Amino acid sequence: MSIITLTSDWGSSDFYIAAVKGAILSKLPDTVIVDISHQIKPFDIEGAAFTVRNSYQSFPKGTVHIVAVNTVETTDHPHIAIQHDGHYFIGTDNGVFSMIVGDTPEAAVQIEVYQDSDLFTFSTRDRFVKVAVQLLTGTPLDQLGILRPQLTSRLLFEPAISQDSIKGMVIHIDGYDNAITNISAELFQQLRRKRPFEIYFAGYRLNSLMSSYLDVEVAELLALFGTHGMLEIAMNQGNAASLCGLEKYTPVNVRFINADETFV
Repeated sequence: MSIITLTSDWGSSDFYIAAVKGAILSKLPDTVIVDISHQIKPFDIEGAAFTVRNSYQSFPKGTVHIVAVNTVETTDHPHIAIQHDGHYFIGTDNGVFSMIVGDTPEAAVQIEVYQDSDLFTFSTRDRFVKVAVQLLTGTPLDQLGILRPQLTSRLLFEPAISQDSIKGMVIHIDGYDNAITNISAELFQQLRRKRPFEIYFAGYRLNSLMSSYLDVEVAELLALFGTHGMLEIAMNQGNAASLCGLEKYTPVNVRFINADETFV
């Protein structure tokens, strides 16, 4: 089975999605095409990376993932194809892939495949599709371009930590208006050491973790670790981010309480 996923900032009101899918099916009619998301904010490669990083491993090995966000090619940011963890990725080396697979994937090439048009404003349809089809029909990655030993690096924001605190931030607002932070469950438990804690953000404080959105009353705030493994601020059947004034990069901090302290 040939599978291609699409992630873009195109939205759904224009012809772009249909044109790309038509180009795929014209070249490889039996392809299964999966839309990961077309609602990434324009040029938001961090949002694209978060979305693809948390979804690609759910697909079978051999899937090709096209990332069509900020795809303009430059000398510093060429079009590339990557093989990593049994998957293929195609897009522009603008930092998005370093946030998905790290700076040194198993293999990467700078694409040297001519596109299907003399125009250079729709590389996803005119070039990425062509490369994806070649990969799915057996062309080895190293025949598609020049080896690129390291990707353009774009560092993910890491929380600042001390013995008794984690200073993080919101890195993503999902479609339910939940605010997802850069504080991982692993880091939280490593520093917590069974101590009580408080999570504070935008004038709000929480001192417990839930396992489900339904663990609190409707319209009540909660904190939990989602399926992505990151600390999330949410509201049962409500809009946590909007109501609390949470945006991307809003600070979210955790303080661990020692035995000789009290909550302030």
